[in-house]
Amino acid sequence: MDLFAIIVELIDLKSFSNLWYWIALAVLWSSASHWVLGVPYDMVGRAARVGGQSAQDLQDLVRIQVNRLLYVADVSGFILTGFMFFVLTSLLMLGFVYDIEFAQALVLMLLPMNVVGLINLRAARAIRATEHDDHALRRRLVRTRLYVQLVGVVSIFVTGIWGMIQNLTNGVLG
Repeated sequence: MDLFAIIVELIDLKSFSNLWYWIALAVLWSSASHWVLGVPYDMVGRAARVGGQSAQDLQDLVRIQVNRLLYVADVSGFILTGFMFFVLTSLLMLGFVYDIEFAQALVLMLLPMNVVGLINLRAARAIRATEHDDHALRRRLVRTRLYVQLVGVVSIFVTGIWGMIQNLTNGVLG
């Protein structure tokens, strides 16, 4: 096998039969579940166990991330929303009308991540709207993480089913 054939095999656009796609999907959902509102989830557990400076660090980091997220949403949210609708509509058309598997795979990654973005935005607005003590803030972050994980479970299930259908329909070996 020559070098070109190896490279083509590694970056094959038949996504659902490619191991790299499934690794990327696992990393995507692992990261989305770990970073709640841009705050690493291990800080929530440490703030509950240790308290004191760890709880204050969690409060500070959540405040910074909430302010950052809401600033971006308020300043350029309309433009970002329009751009994401354009990208998703283009990928939906390419994937499911023109039957391009790579576009289908991207839709099955990006569409649920937009839902995660809305969950995070809603949580950020709720955190800013009311004062939260340490316990209420941790509870809000745990609930937000649970919602993200539920979206991830449904997304991985749908992606797995769609991938199996594509592999059975198109054949893994070509």
